[in-house]
Amino acid sequence: MPGTQYIALSALRSRLDELDRLAADIANVGTTGYKGQRGAQGAADRPSFGDELQTAIDTVATGTRIDFTPGDFAPTGRALDTAIDGPGFFVVETANGTRYTRDGHFSRSAAGTLQTADGAVVQGVGGPLALGPGDIRIDEDGAVYAGAAKAGKLAVVTFSDPNKLSRDHGAMLRNDAGLTATPVAQPAIRSGALEGSNVSVAERLAQLTDVSRSFEALQKTISTILNDVDGRSIEQLGRR
Repeated sequence: MPGTQYIALSALRSRLDELDRLAADIANVGTTGYKGQRGAQGAADRPSFGDELQTAIDTVATGTRIDFTPGDFAPTGRALDTAIDGPGFFVVETANGTRYTRDGHFSRSAAGTLQTADGAVVQGVGGPLALGPGDIRIDEDGAVYAGAAKAGKLAVVTFSDPNKLSRDHGAMLRNDAGLTATPVAQPAIRSGALEGSNVSVAERLAQLTDVSRSFEALQKTISTILNDVDGRSIEQLGRR
């Protein structure tokens, strides 16, 4: 297959990866604490085709990077809605292990612990927060009170390179890279507010339009190469 076809095919594949990324961002535009993604591409030398994609393609997607730009804060007036004003992540324990999130839409579970909307147990500095009777209050430093009794303090951690965290689902992140979670000594907590997604719908729709047009143009390019250029070459060779 000619090199021009390889280049066009590689571009088509990279556009498909971009479409998947944009679709995920648009689908989560209303997800609390969600962070958008940025795509990246790299060149694959021809000798490494088999290692990279097992096909002869000139460019490959090199993964996505999470954009940790803060989202807008929206007041809710609900005592258990919590946002981090600054760097850091809440620590939650799920059935699949420890996860990190900026989604602070919490509630009291039947077992008396603080939990996320999907049932993950919110961790305090010393472990799960056991809530006694009474109204829940979360102070600006992350201290959690049930009535007059202090139940503990929210665990808020940072990482030296948060871009190495992996997307789990929604606003949940995994630490597959084995990074060290460093506790934030004095977190700035906003009680009664939530951090919205940092995805700009207008920006993503503009990108989606560009990628779609590029995809269509590449399809036409491949069609031209296969039907016109190659077809004419075969015809001329057949005549000889």
